[in-house]
Amino acid sequence: MHEKELHLRDYLRVIDRRRYTVGTFFIVVFVIVVVATLSTTPIYEAKTKVLIDKSAPTNLAAVNFYYEPYDPDFAETQYQLIKSQVVAERVVSLLSLDTTYDSYFKKGGGWFGSGRAARPENGFPDAARGEASAGHHIADMISNSIVVTPVKNSKIVEISYTSTNPAFAALIVNTVTKAYMDILLEMRMSSSKYAMQWMQEKANEEKAKLELSEEALQQYMRNNDIVTLENKVTMVPEKIAEVSSKAAEAETKRKAMEALYNQVQSVANDPARADTISVIASDPTIQALRVQILGAEERITDLSKKYGPKHPTMIAAQEDLKALKAKKDQEIRRVIESVKNDYELARATEQNFRKMAGQTQAQTQSLNEKFVQYGVLRRDADTNQQLYDAMVKQMKEQGITQDAQTVNVFVVENAETPKSPTKPKKTLNILLGLIVGLAGGFGAAFFLEYLDNTVKSPDDVETKLGAPVYGVVPLLSAERSIEDIVVKEPQSQFAESYKTIRTAIQLSQSAKQPKNLLVTSIAPGEGKTATSVNLALTIAQAEHSVLLVDGDLRKPRIHKIFGLDASAGLSTYLAGASGEDSIFRKVAPNLSVIPAGPIPPNPSELLGSDMMRTLLHVADERFDFVIWDSSPLLTVADGLILSKVLDGTVIIARHGVTTYDGLRKGLKALRDIDAPFLGIVINAADFKKRDYYYQGYYHYAYSAGEDQQRS
Repeated sequence: MHEKELHLRDYLRVIDRRRYTVGTFFIVVFVIVVVATLSTTPIYEAKTKVLIDKSAPTNLAAVNFYYEPYDPDFAETQYQLIKSQVVAERVVSLLSLDTTYDSYFKKGGGWFGSGRAARPENGFPDAARGEASAGHHIADMISNSIVVTPVKNSKIVEISYTSTNPAFAALIVNTVTKAYMDILLEMRMSSSKYAMQWMQEKANEEKAKLELSEEALQQYMRNNDIVTLENKVTMVPEKIAEVSSKAAEAETKRKAMEALYNQVQSVANDPARADTISVIASDPTIQALRVQILGAEERITDLSKKYGPKHPTMIAAQEDLKALKAKKDQEIRRVIESVKNDYELARATEQNFRKMAGQTQAQTQSLNEKFVQYGVLRRDADTNQQLYDAMVKQMKEQGITQDAQTVNVFVVENAETPKSPTKPKKTLNILLGLIVGLAGGFGAAFFLEYLDNTVKSPDDVETKLGAPVYGVVPLLSAERSIEDIVVKEPQSQFAESYKTIRTAIQLSQSAKQPKNLLVTSIAPGEGKTATSVNLALTIAQAEHSVLLVDGDLRKPRIHKIFGLDASAGLSTYLAGASGEDSIFRKVAPNLSVIPAGPIPPNPSELLGSDMMRTLLHVADERFDFVIWDSSPLLTVADGLILSKVLDGTVIIARHGVTTYDGLRKGLKALRDIDAPFLGIVINAADFKKRDYYYQGYYHYAYSAGEDQQRS
């Protein structure tokens, strides 16, 4: 079945149904938040603001066109310096905290140390004073508790410190700023002194290197006659270019001759194809022989018209043609040989130019190697000269600017003693407790509702299963008996609920109302026996003769409810050990009962026997209605056997216990055997957790019943 569309009222019903869960969760969370907030020691935060700026460089040559480059590490470096151990130790020294720390805090735990570090009460214990000094531990606490926060889009930073003593917090913040400025000045002075010493040592080293490099350069120039070699170096490139050009021309000619030679060589043994080669076809001698051969062929053609092939004139003409062709072949071989000679000459020329180029290249390489070494020595000397000049210049500038500060720090706003604590934020915490408590309660309610797969309301049953609900029986208190509630309290809401079920069953079929009814459940303990008894009593009160049969031959209870002897009953009758008259027991006006009798070893076989059909026929003739109580559907097969032979089956589902999965399995079992199914009755419904409509309806019914009892 398709789930119905959810509306706001469905969510409100879930919240109302789970209102105790929502309330419990809310109260627990809210109480925890309130208790934690009120029991937390107040923490005060003092803040100061300082401007930290990088000063312009003191380079005398670049001071007029200075621009500040982006330095992503500068700000973070200053922040870490403010929070450093050295600054914290300076604070301890300035304030003499190693001896005066305890005086800032009350004994007995009234005040504590810093907000983020461990806050030992009343100073530090003796164990801390043993291995390390108290001042060192106090410095650690201050260093770990200082917070540096940059102000957005500015060079101002905010330095803050938290403590349970507001005056102590302000004192620490202001002293940290002073200690930070003192440390910067000391670092600058120490750095300048060390830099001057270092530069003096480096300048002396660079001077010695410069003298050695210049001496090596002069010695190399004398040994290799660098001045004469420079003239040769200027001529070598021209010679290399000329030889390379001629070598390229020789290579081109050789490739052309090689291609021509390969072409004529391919027709050396095939004179008939020689005329296809241009160099052969264009030879004057071969052209003349070609003309003579054509004339000889024409003469033979003319003579063949007059003479036979053996005529002396024809034979002479044939010999002349043969001689001409032989002469042509000889000339072709001559041309081929000439081409071969030209090719060999071109190849030799190319090799000569290649050799010359190699020699020139070797000469050039030798000169270059000498000049490379010369260049190395020259650059080494120049580099040493530049380094030495730079060191001397830097030393002079450092001497002038060594007292200048590289970081400028200005106090923009001194820390004041905070008037109110920053933690805990009582209003915010309580508000958050309200929100979290409610949200968590609602979440828990919907989560439990999601996990709850049990039967709750008729609408849910009809929507999820598509099965009709004949009625809802309210939950009865433990001190009241449900089995005879219809007799003892005929005007109560419980009796009214069974009357509603009776009416629904009578009107369930328009053609013929069901006469033989099976009342069963999915699992034990869901109220099928109580429903069978009360339904039988309700129908009997309507002046109908009713037979109530205890068909549960495994755990029968009806004989206990009516106080009947169970020595004879349904089991003895079906087994053939009892007659009809001995098993019918009249227990109330218009109501008779057949107890289950002794528990047999084979209940399923007895319920499916021929005696069962005989009993159904007898009961059908003697009574208006026959109500059967049976074993649960999903435990044994007894209920399915009875459902197949009776007019209709009513399933009892216990509110908050029976699951929809169980009901689906039970309905499927009935459909698989084509057993007639009538509807579902919801038992033990707690109207305090019900929907608004049903709660109001049963409240009205209950009030009406009480009014009738008073009247």
